[in-house]
Formats: sequence, C-alpha cells, structure tokens
Amino acid sequence: MGSQEVSTADWQGKHVTVAGLGVSGIPAARALHERGALVTVVNDGDDERARAQAAELEALGITVRLGDGATLPPSTELVVTAPGWKPDKPLFLAAAEAGVDIWGDVELAWRLRGTNGREAAPWLAVTGTNGKTTTVRMLASILEAAGLRTAAVGNIGVSLLDAVLGETEYDVLAVELSSYQLHWAPSLRAHSAAVLNLAPDHLDWHGSMEAYAADKGRVYEGNTVACVYNAADPATEELVREADVEEGCRAIGFTLGAPGPSQLGVVDGILVDRAFVKNRQKQAQELAEVSDVNPPAPHNIANALAAAALARAFGVEPAAVRDGLRNFRPDAHRIEHVADIDGVAYVDDSKATNTHATEASLAAYDSIVWIAGGLAKGATFDELVTGAAKRLRGVVLMGADRALIHEALTRHAPEVPVVDLDRTDTGAMSEAVEHAARLARPGDTVLLAPACASMDMFTNYIKRGEAFADAVRARAEESA
Repeated sequence: MGSQEVSTADWQGKHVTVAGLGVSGIPAARALHERGALVTVVNDGDDERARAQAAELEALGITVRLGDGATLPPSTELVVTAPGWKPDKPLFLAAAEAGVDIWGDVELAWRLRGTNGREAAPWLAVTGTNGKTTTVRMLASILEAAGLRTAAVGNIGVSLLDAVLGETEYDVLAVELSSYQLHWAPSLRAHSAAVLNLAPDHLDWHGSMEAYAADKGRVYEGNTVACVYNAADPATEELVREADVEEGCRAIGFTLGAPGPSQLGVVDGILVDRAFVKNRQKQAQELAEVSDVNPPAPHNIANALAAAALARAFGVEPAAVRDGLRNFRPDAHRIEHVADIDGVAYVDDSKATNTHATEASLAAYDSIVWIAGGLAKGATFDELVTGAAKRLRGVVLMGADRALIHEALTRHAPEVPVVDLDRTDTGAMSEAVEHAARLARPGDTVLLAPACASMDMFTNYIKRGEAFADAVRARAEESA
C-alpha cells in the first residue's frame, strides 16, 4: 500500500503494526486505534514495565506482542516505528520486501496534523549533533515572548502526536528532531528549519557519516521560508544546497562573527540580524545583547542565533527575541553553574556525552580542571585534547573507557597532570571532585564534561550530573 493511499484513506480497518512501546509507540498505538485501525504493537522487551504498558493497551482492544519485535505480523499494511529502532532490523527488512511503508512517530504526527478539526500549526524544526534541546527551548521562549501559542516538542520529550492531536490549539510548534526521527519522516515539510552542526555520532545506527548527514539534511526538504545553517560548519550549508525547497525559500546563516548579508551574527557584544531586514546589504537589526544569553558561552550564543533566525523567519519582532532569550533558563546538567568554592567555579555539563559537545563546553572557559570519562561509544579523543590542551590545569578521569582519554592526553598534553581513578562505582564522583579541587587554583573552573555516555556507572547523564552537584555542595558546606 503506497504512502499517499494510507495518508488520505480512512484508517478504519487498516492493519497497522506499531514497533516499540514507550514515549512514541504508546501514543501512536492509541491514536491509530481511535481512528479505527487494527493495531498490533510489537516489542523486543518483555519486562515488568512492558507488561504493564501492554495491559493498558490490551484493555483498549489493541493487540500487543512482547518479546518478539522481529516478525512482521500478517496483513500489515503500514509499520509505525519508535525512532530508535535500527533500519536493519528483520521487521523492517520484511516490511520493505513486502512493499509496506515504514513511518516514524514524526511522520505519523505530520500526516495526522489538522485532522482534529483545527488548523495545522506550522513547524519550526531544529536538528544537529549538539544543542538541539537548548535551541528549541530558546525558540519556544522567543515565540512565547511574541505572544504566540507554542510548545517545545519532538525529541525533547513531549510527544508530537500529543501536540498535534491534543486539545490545545497552537500558532506554531518548536520541534526538536533527531537523526533517527528524520530517517523515518519522508514527507515532513517544515516552515523553516535549522541544522546546528554536524559531527560523528550514532554511526553504529546510520552506518556511515554520509548516511547520518543525509538524514539530518532531510529537515530542509520542502522548507517554505528559511533553511538556517551554521556558517562555521560548511557541512550544514552543503545540506542546504542539496535540499529541494519551495521557491523563495532562503538560506540563512548564523555566525559568531560579524554577519554578512542573509546572516545573523555578533558585533561588539550585540546579536544582530542582516537577514530579515529591508536592506540586508546595508542594514543590520539589533536583536539582543550577548549578556541576554544564559549562559553566554560561545556555543550557546550560536544556539541563540539559530533560535533567533527561526523566530525571525516566522515574523517575530526583535524585542521578542531579546525578551525570549532573557526569559530562557537552561535545562539542568547543561553548563549548569553549581557553586563557587574558594574562588573556583564548579560547572556541571554532564549532558556533554560526546566529543563535539565537550569541545564546545571546554571552549567556554579559560583555565579548567576537567572531569571526564565513561563509555566512549567508539569515539576517539585526540582532536578534542589537542584543541583543549592549553586550557587544562589538570584532568580527573573515571569510567570504563578512561584509558582512551588518558592515552590522548599523554600524546597531546603530556605536561597536564592527570588523576586516573581506577573505579567505576557511583561513589567515584565524590573522589573525582576532591582531586579536582586539589588541582584547581582561584579563577579556575572545575568542569564535568565527560565526552562519554554514563551507563557504565550511572543510570543516565542526569544521575551523573546529580552525583557531581551533590559532591560539590557537600564540599561547599565543609568549606563554609
């Protein structure tokens, strides 16, 4: 059954397989069931949580198969998948062989928007290796300051299906999209979109950097007003060139330097717009001050410029950009200042789970005692260490793959003192903070920016960040 037939036909009696329980699978199964589809949910796991979720869906009349996500149910006419399921799973290979379409939750939300009797809200979409969540939340803050009804949705944790089918009527949605979600969203057409940056990530899922970049680039397809790219990252501009957009759609760059025509940038501590002004050859519109960005680290200023570009593409006035940035508060564990102790700042960036995010974090401070390590996910650290070597007062390493970082430090920063904690229990964080405090001098920043995933020691990056913050606060109480 072709995509167009499924998208326009009545769902009544359609056999749809939903792959995966969870944040996206459960809302998808419910929405399709409510529209009369014959829904079967398949799930790899069969634990207590999955059984509880299955019981709720089965009570509605939805079929659930636990412990078997590999087999395509008979009569399936469409597969709707959770974004994390890899394209090479047997279920998808069987669907492709049978000529069955595969959609993600984003594709389903895109197809169903406007079907609840309300006008479909346009989407302002953001993707990139790092900074997506911050940028989307900044964008939503700016849109709210402009008096628009909006929400930050998508990969940020709020289901897009809930947003497009819920009772709230939005003027515009600020949408975070991962490469996984974009892979399964062939017909998405945003009002405007931004790719913030591109660095190797999730290559085990995509198979290659080229495939990863191509999936990110899907966010530009069919844009109607603006494709926002990072002038410091030529790969993002190349994706704009390759995209098939609506006539009149413009390429808009953002830069930490002085902007050229059709760009947003920074001049003398001011965020300025030379893209959405009447005479962009000669005019620039002041939007906000660098000090309005919280925190004013270089990569976060870039996030603010990208958010501002999307908001301006939607017609938002400059004052709302300024007010929205002033109102914005970053999420926990994203360059979060925890405390100052004896002239040393302690900063939690546990969310920096890859080298690209950590590079940006390290660039925000002049003299650093760096706490790093965890699960490397196949990453290498030579380039990261080379770029940061001059800023490092010392390094404290912990976690399963700390040796990889240690080896890079030995090669590229041999003069930097390193403490190697040979432990992977959660209590290691307190010891790491103690060693970092001994290495630090007044004016330094002790920075948790692990460049690695957390699951070797902690449930997630949040628990890792909380452990760091707890250890820092305990130390602050001792020194008070």
